[in-house]
Amino acid sequence: MDAARFLVSGKVQGVYYRASTREQALHLGLDGSAVNLPDGRVEVVAAGSPEAIDALEQWLRQGPPTAKVEAVERFPHQERVPPGFSVG
Repeated sequence: MDAARFLVSGKVQGVYYRASTREQALHLGLDGSAVNLPDGRVEVVAAGSPEAIDALEQWLRQGPPTAKVEAVERFPHQERVPPGFSVG
């Protein structure tokens, strides 16, 4: 199982971004989490097939209609990812 960590910046807090990310990730069969960071970004960790992670990355670049994504940074993620997808 592959895993990646994303840092998403822009207008991504208070616009249903994390919950929408969870819906999309579950649809793609991914485990992970989406968490608001104190600096206004959202951190997303996703684990699953490489194709599903790539598809989520593409979705993260758009987000829900109320979001305005400015940048998405992708990093490898080596830590264990528990099953399911949490929003924090």
